[in-house]
Parts: sequence; C-alpha cells; structure tokens
Amino acid sequence: MPAEPAARPRALLAWSGGKDAAWALHAMRQRGEVDVVGLLTTITEGFERASMQGVHVDVLRAQAAAAGLPLLESRIPQDCDNARYEAAFAAALDDAQARWPGITHIAFGDLLLADIRAWREALCARLGWAPLFPLFGRDTVELAREMIAGGLRATLCCVDTQQLDAAFAGRDFDQALLDSLPAAVDPCGEHGEFHTCVADGPMFAVPVPLQRGNTELRDARFAYTDFRLAT
Repeated sequence: MPAEPAARPRALLAWSGGKDAAWALHAMRQRGEVDVVGLLTTITEGFERASMQGVHVDVLRAQAAAAGLPLLESRIPQDCDNARYEAAFAAALDDAQARWPGITHIAFGDLLLADIRAWREALCARLGWAPLFPLFGRDTVELAREMIAGGLRATLCCVDTQQLDAAFAGRDFDQALLDSLPAAVDPCGEHGEFHTCVADGPMFAVPVPLQRGNTELRDARFAYTDFRLAT
C-alpha cells in the first residue's frame, strides 16, 4: 500500500487586523505548505484594541470568524515594555500548544524590515518555535497591486503624520490611494507610514461589515480612524 502523505505542519498567524496579515493568510492557504489553525493577536488592556493598528477587538473577532479561524487574544498593559510583551507572547504560545499539542510554527506578515524579522526569529528560537514569513521580500509596489486586484478591501485606520498627511486616515486602500501617495511612502506602509483594517478579501468567507467613526490625533502624531462593526 502507498504510504499516507505526511500531515502538514500546523501554524498560527500573528493577526493585526490589517492587510499584510490577511494577505499572508491567503498566500499560505494557496501554497498549502502549512495548515493555519488559529490567529494570534495582541490586545492593549483598557483600550481593547490591537496594539499599534488600533483595530477594536470586536472587529478582530469578526475578521477571525470570517476567516473561519479561532482568535487567540494575548493582552498587554498600556505602556508595555519589551520584557512584558515577550512574556505575554510566550504565554500565548503556551496556550496554543495546550490547544494544539505539537504546534511549533507561527507566521508573520512582515514584508521588508530585516531588523524586525531578526528580532522575531531570535524570540521564536528562544521559545522553541519556528517563524514563517510568507510575504517577506516581495516588491511592495507589485504586492499592493496584487492585493487590490485580488479583491482585498481595506481602509487606512492609522496614519503616522510625521510621514504622511493626516488626511489619508480613513481612506480606502485602493489604486487611487496608491496613485496619490508621496514617492517616499511605501505603497504597503511597511515603514510604519500607515496601518489598515481589512473588511473583505479572498481569505474571508463573508465580508466584515464596518462602520467608520471619527478620526483623532493621539500622541500628537498618529491619526486614528475608528472602525466598528456596523449594526
């Protein structure tokens, strides 16, 4: 009898609610090299939002449901230092291994930044996990166009006003946006120029209905546009 094919490694995906994590999920499902079994997100206590991106936890949960995956929530305090972040991350991975015994892979949606990748690799090595970077090294002009042509719908939910005008906050991530970005701004916002909140795409079975709220400036720098689930 022919040998049964080996089971694919199971993997988590670090989930921010933004386009890069969403497209990483789509890319991994297309390749079929690993079985993505859950999403892991980091929530700031008190704000109940994804750290940095500011996506509300209710939206993150709806995105996970649309992707057909459970959402593991790792909580960190406000003004969290690196040591406490790493401890919370390690605890979340321990919880994942209790849920899926033997799982040791976690994927990230990083695109270009070698220092961030090296830090993640070192952290995962200390914790006995294998990091995956399914989009790393892609040309971001090509990748941004691929996302849009592939049906991804996302909106800018955070803009670093030291790199991009606050008026871009709340805009759709589409070809018109790409055409209007200053030349110095990465089309995927990989240098922190902007973050996005995903509402639809080939990684979701159904769209996530979002309602746009107000835009406010925080820390005298970051323009956040609030998105909640539409009622």
